[in-house]
This record gives sequence, structure tokens and C-alpha cells, in this order.
Amino acid sequence: MTASVRLEQLRFAYPGHAPVLDIEHFEVPRGQQLLLRGGSGTGKSTLLALMAGVLQPTHGRVEVVGQDLAALSSAGRDRFRADHCGVIFQQFNLLPFLSVRDNIALGLAFNSRRRQMPRGAALDARIHGLLDALGLDARALWSRAAGRLSVGQQQRVAAARALVGQPQLLLADEPTSALDTASATAFLRVLGDTCRGNGISSIVVSHGPALPPLFDAVQDLAELNHVRPMQVAA
Repeated sequence: MTASVRLEQLRFAYPGHAPVLDIEHFEVPRGQQLLLRGGSGTGKSTLLALMAGVLQPTHGRVEVVGQDLAALSSAGRDRFRADHCGVIFQQFNLLPFLSVRDNIALGLAFNSRRRQMPRGAALDARIHGLLDALGLDARALWSRAAGRLSVGQQQRVAAARALVGQPQLLLADEPTSALDTASATAFLRVLGDTCRGNGISSIVVSHGPALPPLFDAVQDLAELNHVRPMQVAA
């Protein structure tokens, strides 16, 4: 099976700091839902940023859905991420003054395939479907400003924004950090089902306890990273 992400001889260090990551080989099969675990300061967010093409490795290769990210310019990596990846940020990064509908539609703003995406009523139908799948009442929240949502609602809206462009890969950075265990479990179950139903691979990074039934695989970063936790600088 072709990998959605493949890392080879990956090394990364921030300028002037000790190494953060040293990973010989790692790959995630397409369609897999992976939980990547690790304590605070072990390089989880850094690794996600490398997979998203936001950071470039000090050494080695990062391949995402068959594309070597090092072969792209900075602008090219941005376009590739917009076209092929959905990202759920730890702080959600919603625009508080925009409606739920418009925040989600922003997920298509930089996608070069946006002309091929549904528009108008068809786009609204897709957004409705995502909100419903993620456990939100689309009719009640459609026009509500994101700044008036609860944390759990914001989290689901951020997920819908990441998924609206039908990415091949979803990257989620501590998406349940603000939720209690029951709410986090419910959200991850819905997120996984949504990704499986749309053929989307996902990598969820977390410092919390593993929830194996919700994922196809659970990987501890400490088992991959040759840099010991006490050495990690970020």
C-alpha cells in the first residue's frame, strides 16, 4: 500500500539549538488513522510541522502522498498543503467575527482546486453534511460567529474547515487538549469515522493516554526518535 507519509533519515534542529528529531524511517499507509503519542516537549508539533511543509528538515526526506516536499519551493509547499492536507491547529485558529459557515468555507480559500469544488448551494450542502457528521446542529449554528461558540463547538468547526477541501491527509495537533476525557473520546470517534468515510488518512498527535479502539494504529514518538527526551529543545 502506498504511504500517505514517508520519512527517511529525518533530522531536525532549530538554529542554535540541540537536535529535536532523529528518525531513521517511518511511514503511514494511506487510509490509516494514526495516533502519535509523546510527552510535552518531545517534538510532536515539530514533526507535524515538517509533515505539513511548514518547516524543512535539517537532513533527510519528507514525502507526503508521493511528493518529496524538499523538491518544492516555499510557495509550492504552501500550495501543496492547501491542496492535499487539512490541518487542525491546537488553538483552532478560527476567525471569531466570521460565521461558522464562512470559517469553514475559508478551508477552500487557498486550494488551487477550488474552481472544481462545489459552490453556492452545493458547497453549503457539503458544509451542512460535515457539521452533521461532526455532531453539530448546522441549522442552529450556521450564522453564529465563531467567537460565540463553546470550545467543543469551535473544535468541531475547525475540523470541518480542515476537511471541507477533501484532503488526502489530515494533521491534527493536540485537537482535544481543552476537552475532558469523555468529550475527547466522542470527538475522536466522530473524526475517525468521518476520515474513514471519505478515504482520508489522519495523524493525530497527543500527549494524552492512547485510545486504541479509535485508531488503526498508535505510535509512541519515543520509539521512533533517537533524540532522548532530555535532549529535546522544542
